Amino acid sequence: MSGHSKWATIKRKKGAADAKRGAVFTKIIREITIAARMGGEDINANPRLRTAVAKAKASNMPNDNIERAIKKGAGTLDGVVYEEIRYEGYGPGGVAIMVDCLTDNKNRTTPEVRTTFSKHGGNLGETGCVNYLFDRKGNIVIEPGQTNEDEVMELLLDYDLEDIKTDEDIIEIVCSPEAFNEVNDVLTNKGFKLSVSEISMMPQTTVPLDEKRAGQCLRLIELLEDLDDVQNVYSNYDISDEIMLKISEGQ
Repeated sequence: MSGHSKWATIKRKKGAADAKRGAVFTKIIREITIAARMGGEDINANPRLRTAVAKAKASNMPNDNIERAIKKGAGTLDGVVYEEIRYEGYGPGGVAIMVDCLTDNKNRTTPEVRTTFSKHGGNLGETGCVNYLFDRKGNIVIEPGQTNEDEVMELLLDYDLEDIKTDEDIIEIVCSPEAFNEVNDVLTNKGFKLSVSEISMMPQTTVPLDEKRAGQCLRLIELLEDLDDVQNVYSNYDISDEIMLKISEGQ
Protein backbone atom coordinates (compact mmCIF):
# COMPACT_ATOMS: atom_id res chain seq x y z
CA MET A 1 0.00 0.00 0.00
CA SER A 2 3.02 2.23 -0.37
CA GLY A 3 2.06 5.44 -2.07
CA HIS A 4 -1.66 5.21 -1.34
CA SER A 5 -1.52 7.77 1.46
CA LYS A 6 0.09 10.27 -0.92
CA TRP A 7 -2.62 9.49 -3.48
CA ALA A 8 -5.32 10.06 -0.86
CA THR A 9 -3.73 13.38 0.11
CA ILE A 10 -3.72 14.57 -3.49
CA LYS A 11 -7.29 13.40 -3.89
CA ARG A 12 -8.41 15.35 -0.81
CA LYS A 13 -6.77 18.54 -2.14
CA LYS A 14 -8.27 17.96 -5.57
CA GLY A 15 -11.65 17.22 -4.03
CA ALA A 16 -11.64 20.49 -2.11
CA ALA A 17 -10.98 22.43 -5.31
CA ASP A 18 -13.71 20.57 -7.19
CA ALA A 19 -16.23 21.22 -4.43
CA LYS A 20 -15.81 24.96 -4.92
CA ARG A 21 -16.86 24.55 -8.55
CA GLY A 22 -19.72 22.20 -7.73
CA ALA A 23 -18.12 19.40 -9.76
CA VAL A 24 -17.95 17.02 -6.83
CA PHE A 25 -21.67 17.44 -6.09
CA THR A 26 -22.54 16.59 -9.69
CA LYS A 27 -20.54 13.37 -9.58
CA ILE A 28 -21.97 12.28 -6.23
CA ILE A 29 -25.54 13.04 -7.32
CA ARG A 30 -25.07 10.73 -10.30
CA GLU A 31 -23.82 7.95 -8.01
CA ILE A 32 -26.77 8.39 -5.62
CA THR A 33 -29.20 8.34 -8.54
CA ILE A 34 -27.89 5.12 -10.05
CA ALA A 35 -27.59 3.46 -6.63
CA ALA A 36 -31.26 4.24 -5.91
CA ARG A 37 -32.29 3.06 -9.38
CA MET A 38 -30.50 -0.28 -8.99
CA GLY A 39 -31.23 -1.05 -5.35
CA GLY A 40 -34.23 1.06 -4.33
CA GLU A 41 -34.59 4.16 -2.19
CA ASP A 42 -34.51 2.42 1.21
CA ILE A 43 -31.08 3.43 2.45
CA ASN A 44 -31.06 0.71 5.12
CA ALA A 45 -31.63 -2.02 2.53
CA ASN A 46 -29.31 -0.59 -0.13
CA PRO A 47 -25.61 -0.68 0.85
CA ARG A 48 -24.47 1.10 -2.30
CA LEU A 49 -26.90 3.95 -1.65
CA ARG A 50 -25.71 4.19 1.96
CA THR A 51 -22.13 4.49 0.72
CA ALA A 52 -23.05 7.19 -1.79
CA VAL A 53 -25.00 9.16 0.82
CA ALA A 54 -22.09 8.87 3.27
CA LYS A 55 -19.80 10.31 0.61
CA ALA A 56 -22.29 13.12 -0.02
CA LYS A 57 -22.44 14.01 3.66
CA ALA A 58 -18.63 13.91 3.91
CA SER A 59 -18.62 16.51 1.11
CA ASN A 60 -21.20 18.64 2.98
CA MET A 61 -23.90 18.16 0.35
CA PRO A 62 -27.29 19.63 1.46
CA ASN A 63 -29.93 17.04 2.42
CA ASP A 64 -32.34 18.43 -0.19
CA ASN A 65 -29.87 17.56 -2.96
CA ILE A 66 -29.45 14.05 -1.57
CA GLU A 67 -33.19 13.42 -1.28
CA ARG A 68 -33.85 14.76 -4.80
CA ALA A 69 -31.18 12.46 -6.27
CA ILE A 70 -32.66 9.46 -4.47
CA LYS A 71 -36.14 10.25 -5.79
CA LYS A 72 -34.85 10.62 -9.34
CA GLY A 73 -33.14 7.26 -9.12
CA ALA A 74 -36.20 5.58 -7.65
CA GLY A 75 -38.39 7.01 -10.42
CA THR A 76 -40.38 9.40 -8.23
CA LEU A 77 -38.93 12.32 -10.19
CA ASP A 78 -37.98 12.45 -13.86
CA GLY A 79 -34.26 12.20 -14.45
CA VAL A 80 -31.52 11.15 -16.85
CA VAL A 81 -30.67 7.44 -17.05
CA TYR A 82 -26.94 6.82 -16.48
CA GLU A 83 -24.80 3.87 -17.53
CA GLU A 84 -21.77 2.64 -15.59
CA ILE A 85 -18.55 2.18 -17.56
CA ARG A 86 -15.03 1.34 -16.40
CA TYR A 87 -12.07 2.20 -18.61
CA GLU A 88 -8.63 0.71 -18.02
CA GLY A 89 -5.24 1.70 -19.33
CA TYR A 90 -1.69 2.77 -18.64
CA GLY A 91 -0.12 6.12 -17.83
CA PRO A 92 3.46 7.48 -18.01
CA GLY A 93 6.00 5.05 -16.58
CA GLY A 94 3.64 2.11 -17.10
CA VAL A 95 1.40 2.86 -14.12
CA ALA A 96 -2.01 1.20 -14.14
CA ILE A 97 -5.03 3.51 -14.31
CA MET A 98 -8.73 2.69 -13.92
CA VAL A 99 -11.43 5.26 -14.69
CA ASP A 100 -14.99 4.77 -13.42
CA CYS A 101 -17.66 6.76 -15.26
CA LEU A 102 -21.39 7.35 -15.09
CA THR A 103 -22.66 8.59 -18.43
CA ASP A 104 -25.86 9.18 -20.37
CA ASN A 105 -23.95 8.99 -23.65
CA LYS A 106 -21.21 6.37 -24.07
CA ASN A 107 -20.43 7.68 -27.56
CA ARG A 108 -19.37 10.97 -25.96
CA THR A 109 -17.52 9.56 -22.97
CA THR A 110 -15.34 6.92 -24.65
CA PRO A 111 -13.61 9.33 -27.09
CA GLU A 112 -13.08 11.88 -24.31
CA VAL A 113 -11.33 9.32 -22.09
CA ARG A 114 -9.30 7.84 -24.96
CA THR A 115 -8.15 11.26 -26.17
CA THR A 116 -7.13 12.33 -22.65
CA PHE A 117 -5.02 9.18 -22.28
CA SER A 118 -3.34 9.49 -25.67
CA LYS A 119 -2.57 13.22 -25.44
CA HIS A 120 -0.90 12.96 -22.04
CA GLY A 121 1.48 10.02 -22.19
CA GLY A 122 -0.94 7.16 -21.64
CA ASN A 123 -2.93 4.66 -23.63
CA LEU A 124 -6.38 3.13 -23.16
CA GLY A 125 -6.30 -0.65 -22.87
CA GLU A 126 -8.74 -3.54 -23.05
CA THR A 127 -11.28 -4.28 -20.34
CA GLY A 128 -9.59 -6.26 -17.56
CA CYS A 129 -6.03 -5.26 -18.45
CA VAL A 130 -5.28 -3.68 -15.05
CA ASN A 131 -8.21 -4.26 -12.66
CA TYR A 132 -6.58 -7.43 -11.30
CA LEU A 133 -3.89 -5.15 -9.79
CA PHE A 134 -6.42 -3.52 -7.44
CA ASP A 135 -8.55 -4.62 -4.48
CA ARG A 136 -11.87 -3.13 -3.44
CA LYS A 137 -11.56 -1.59 0.04
CA GLY A 138 -13.38 0.81 2.33
CA ASN A 139 -11.41 4.03 2.74
CA ILE A 140 -12.17 6.62 5.44
CA VAL A 141 -10.08 9.66 6.38
CA ILE A 142 -10.72 11.59 9.60
CA GLU A 143 -9.85 15.27 9.42
CA PRO A 144 -7.02 16.36 11.76
CA GLY A 145 -7.39 17.66 15.30
CA GLN A 146 -10.36 15.51 16.35
CA THR A 147 -8.89 12.34 17.81
CA ASN A 148 -5.84 10.07 17.77
CA GLU A 149 -5.01 6.66 16.35
CA ASP A 150 -5.27 4.84 19.69
CA GLU A 151 -8.78 6.17 20.31
CA VAL A 152 -9.91 5.18 16.82
CA MET A 153 -8.37 1.73 17.19
CA GLU A 154 -10.22 1.16 20.46
CA LEU A 155 -13.48 2.47 19.00
CA LEU A 156 -13.28 0.12 16.00
CA LEU A 157 -11.78 -2.92 17.70
CA ASP A 158 -14.74 -5.17 16.84
CA TYR A 159 -14.80 -4.34 13.11
CA ASP A 160 -12.96 -5.81 10.14
CA LEU A 161 -10.17 -3.26 9.81
CA GLU A 162 -7.18 -3.86 7.56
CA ASP A 163 -5.09 -0.81 8.37
CA ILE A 164 -5.05 2.42 10.38
CA LYS A 165 -2.32 4.98 9.74
CA THR A 166 -1.61 8.55 10.79
CA ASP A 167 0.12 11.09 8.55
CA GLU A 168 0.49 14.65 9.82
CA ASP A 169 -2.42 14.17 12.26
CA ILE A 170 -4.67 12.85 9.47
CA ILE A 171 -6.01 9.39 10.30
CA GLU A 172 -6.70 7.03 7.40
CA ILE A 173 -8.69 3.82 7.89
CA VAL A 174 -8.81 0.90 5.47
CA CYS A 175 -11.45 -1.79 5.98
CA SER A 176 -13.28 -4.48 4.05
CA PRO A 177 -16.15 -3.28 1.82
CA GLU A 178 -18.55 -5.32 3.97
CA ALA A 179 -17.51 -3.44 7.12
CA PHE A 180 -17.46 0.01 5.51
CA ASN A 181 -20.98 1.18 6.36
CA GLU A 182 -20.75 0.06 9.99
CA VAL A 183 -17.35 1.69 10.47
CA ASN A 184 -18.56 4.88 8.80
CA ASP A 185 -21.67 4.95 11.02
CA VAL A 186 -19.62 4.51 14.20
CA LEU A 187 -17.36 7.42 13.29
CA THR A 188 -20.11 9.79 12.13
CA ASN A 189 -22.26 8.98 15.16
CA LYS A 190 -19.26 9.88 17.30
CA GLY A 191 -19.28 13.29 15.60
CA PHE A 192 -16.03 12.99 13.63
CA LYS A 193 -15.76 15.01 10.43
CA LEU A 194 -14.61 12.85 7.53
CA SER A 195 -12.80 14.24 4.50
CA VAL A 196 -12.93 10.91 2.63
CA SER A 197 -15.62 8.27 3.04
CA GLU A 198 -15.91 5.79 0.19
CA ILE A 199 -15.35 2.30 -1.14
CA SER A 200 -12.26 2.57 -3.29
CA MET A 201 -9.99 0.46 -5.48
CA MET A 202 -6.57 0.24 -3.83
CA PRO A 203 -3.43 -1.02 -5.57
CA GLN A 204 -1.82 -4.29 -4.50
CA THR A 205 1.61 -3.05 -5.60
CA THR A 206 2.88 0.31 -6.79
CA VAL A 207 5.14 1.65 -9.56
CA PRO A 208 7.82 4.20 -8.54
CA LEU A 209 8.10 7.25 -10.82
CA ASP A 210 10.88 9.76 -11.41
CA GLU A 211 10.14 13.48 -11.31
CA LYS A 212 9.34 13.85 -15.02
CA ARG A 213 7.00 10.89 -15.22
CA ALA A 214 5.43 11.72 -11.87
CA GLY A 215 4.46 15.17 -13.13
CA GLN A 216 3.06 13.69 -16.34
CA CYS A 217 1.10 11.04 -14.47
CA LEU A 218 -0.43 13.49 -12.00
CA ARG A 219 -1.41 15.77 -14.87
CA LEU A 220 -3.09 12.90 -16.74
CA ILE A 221 -5.05 11.85 -13.65
CA GLU A 222 -6.09 15.44 -12.96
CA LEU A 223 -7.40 15.86 -16.52
CA LEU A 224 -9.28 12.55 -16.35
CA GLU A 225 -10.90 13.60 -13.05
CA ASP A 226 -11.98 16.87 -14.66
CA LEU A 227 -14.05 15.08 -17.32
CA ASP A 228 -17.75 15.53 -16.55
CA ASP A 229 -18.63 11.82 -16.73
CA VAL A 230 -15.72 10.57 -14.62
CA GLN A 231 -16.57 9.53 -11.07
CA ASN A 232 -13.26 8.12 -9.83
CA VAL A 233 -9.73 7.56 -11.09
CA TYR A 234 -7.50 4.91 -9.51
CA SER A 235 -3.79 4.37 -10.09
CA ASN A 236 -0.87 2.43 -8.64
CA TYR A 237 1.88 5.04 -8.89
CA ASP A 238 4.35 5.65 -6.07
CA ILE A 239 5.90 9.11 -5.81
CA SER A 240 8.49 9.92 -3.15
CA ASP A 241 7.94 12.81 -0.76
CA GLU A 242 10.95 14.60 -2.26
CA ILE A 243 9.59 14.42 -5.79
CA MET A 244 6.09 15.33 -4.65
CA LEU A 245 7.49 18.45 -2.98
CA LYS A 246 9.35 19.48 -6.14
CA ILE A 247 6.21 19.06 -8.21
CA SER A 248 4.16 21.07 -5.73
CA GLU A 249 6.72 23.88 -5.66
CA GLY A 250 6.79 23.97 -9.46
CA GLN A 251 3.03 24.47 -9.79
